[in-house]
Amino acid sequence: MNDNCQMDEMIKVLRKAPKVALFSHVSPDGDCIGSMLAIGLALEKLGKEVTFYNPDLIPNNLQFLPGSSRVSQKLPIPQPQILMFVDCTDLQRVNLSKTDLSAESTILNLDHHISNQLFGHVNWIDAQASAVGEIALTLIYQLGVAIDEDIATNLYTAIVTDSGCYQYSSTTAQTHRLTADLLDNGIDILNIHHHLFGQNPLAQLKLLQCALNSLEMYAEGQLALMTLSLEDFQKSRAQQELSEGLVNHARNVAGVEVAVLLKEVGPQEIKVGLRSNLWLNVNEIAAKFGGGGHKRAAGCTFRISMAEAKLNIITAIEEGLRNGRSY
Repeated sequence: MNDNCQMDEMIKVLRKAPKVALFSHVSPDGDCIGSMLAIGLALEKLGKEVTFYNPDLIPNNLQFLPGSSRVSQKLPIPQPQILMFVDCTDLQRVNLSKTDLSAESTILNLDHHISNQLFGHVNWIDAQASAVGEIALTLIYQLGVAIDEDIATNLYTAIVTDSGCYQYSSTTAQTHRLTADLLDNGIDILNIHHHLFGQNPLAQLKLLQCALNSLEMYAEGQLALMTLSLEDFQKSRAQQELSEGLVNHARNVAGVEVAVLLKEVGPQEIKVGLRSNLWLNVNEIAAKFGGGGHKRAAGCTFRISMAEAKLNIITAIEEGLRNGRSY
């Protein structure tokens, strides 16, 4: 089915559903949490019974979002007929497998990642959207729900965070039009930005210091790479969630096309964040190692030592840079 058919089918399913469980990905960010909460609050306005699930705790800077206290780390029991996954490329992004889900349930998959595995019975994927928040807003409009301040606050958070405050190449005229609609609902931008960007914990700054101390340049200055070890997290007293966004400090170095942050999350487990500036498709780089994401932002996981992971990712990126814009 084409995207319009998938959209129509998802709306049809949600209209009929008395109960819906909403899921979002590990290491939650503003887009997955904001979009999930906005959809859930909209469904409740239609009289649906809604539950929210995320395998991880909500980061401190997102706990101001309306409804965030309702997000549970326990799967709903019993599971409702409709299970909706928001901003998830596959079930592994929620630390789940098909055996964890009721065989009788219908899985809805709402996402904007080009690497989405189409794991749902209904898959509404728009890889052109700057954030899944854009798609969530369209969904809410199609459901006929009036946008209130709580829904608008969640959706604005989703869009402003995943578009990089409208800096990323995925930002379009439509992104700004949808944001204007949210502003018309009287959201408190000052308060939102204060929570999102103006309250950096001291531990995060110490973790950034560790990352910057590890900064290395490759490929004649086109590749900037940083690493964080378990010891770095312990020394700075920072949780893993506080490493989100640190890779952008490497990407902002003059002359850099691609930036990488490798972080040790466990013995022989290295998570890699990839960001590019103008042309390198980091989704294709991540896909070589079983990961994915977007053309300018992607990630993957290695289950090897930090040294081996570092060598593998440098080799792949240098090859991509040598191949040039045709890559």
